[in-house]
Amino acid sequence: MSTQPLIRSKQTEKSINGISTQVVCTEFSNYIFIVLTQYGKIGTLVSVTPDSRSGDISTPMFTTKVLLGKEEALTHVCAKNLATFVSQEASNRPVLLGLALKDSSIEAIKAMKDIIKSCQVW
Repeated sequence: MSTQPLIRSKQTEKSINGISTQVVCTEFSNYIFIVLTQYGKIGTLVSVTPDSRSGDISTPMFTTKVLLGKEEALTHVCAKNLATFVSQEASNRPVLLGLALKDSSIEAIKAMKDIIKSCQVW
């Protein structure tokens, strides 16, 4: 008899534009926790939550809030781009995202989304 763990987690490491990039995805019952780092630390912690006040359910709006770290516009843009699809695929659960990035170019963000998909636990 095999039992499922209460907390599922998956991690991987890939090189993006020559920079070692580590991803850890962990599923909790009420949210998804993702750490995406090129520095080996959690970095800025951002909460990405679906907005329940959105009128159109087919295209939910997402709110980002920096919980720990530096408040920058680029942090919010990266967080929304990286976490929106996760929340949608995980039944609109909120995502807690740890970001520590050296490269936040459009190409790098696209590659990071693919790495996150490869660590899918939701």
